[in-house]
Amino acid sequence: MSGRDDRGRAVTGIWGIVNATPDSFSDGGRYFDADDAIAHGRLLRAQGAGVLDIGGESTRPGAERVDPAEERRRILPVIAQLAADGAAVSVDTLNASTAVAAIGAGARIVNDVSGGLADPDMFAAVADSGADIVLGHWRGPSADMYAQAQYTRIGREVAAELRERMESAAAAGIAPARVIVDPGIGFAKTVAQNWELLRELDDVVALGPRVLVGTSRKRFLTGALGEEASLERRDAATAVTSVLAARAGAWAVRVHDVAGTRDALAVRAAWDG
Repeated sequence: MSGRDDRGRAVTGIWGIVNATPDSFSDGGRYFDADDAIAHGRLLRAQGAGVLDIGGESTRPGAERVDPAEERRRILPVIAQLAADGAAVSVDTLNASTAVAAIGAGARIVNDVSGGLADPDMFAAVADSGADIVLGHWRGPSADMYAQAQYTRIGREVAAELRERMESAAAAGIAPARVIVDPGIGFAKTVAQNWELLRELDDVVALGPRVLVGTSRKRFLTGALGEEASLERRDAATAVTSVLAARAGAWAVRVHDVAGTRDALAVRAAWDG
């Protein structure tokens, strides 16, 4: 997932995104068929992804919720096969019932962008399983997230809210060593606020747990590239922001373009010597 190189330096992990959805903002429908999703996961793993993050419900702004039974139908065969291949699998879900089923199918990590707020049963489900959990920074459902984008000092506020989620997870029986935090780039944040948060990422890193950063193809990148930027240009920008996040202390980055990010991180390592 991540580790150290032969000189003992920390190596930033890469999480490859597998969206088994018809409506994700950048690749919705391409991997909706289970066989296509499995093939894509295998490709990402071959390209260098240490974790495959598999989701069956889009969390893009304005996305409608998916029935958990349908979510499970989409992702469980994919998780089961990729886990059987030996891949480290994360399930991207807001639903405790889906998390439990995914862990049963072989997932090792639950990636909850809501930090356990969307489903009150999530922490208990994860605590009983032994899986790790990603606590994302979240202020409400995708449909109205921008109404919650009010901050005075975003780095400190995001860190404080993540600390509260960490404390709630610990109270539910999830050991701190099992927690990963995600600053929630793109969730309840304007374009300018996302950039500001990345500049203040050290506030989140200072919390102590592993930090996962996901900038991949997100709309805020158009603040630098322009509104008409293609996915290819967003992937290039993602690679740059992933390198900068790694330099700021991110433990891992979550991306669509694993090969491009792998190469960008390799260049950073060579630069640092």
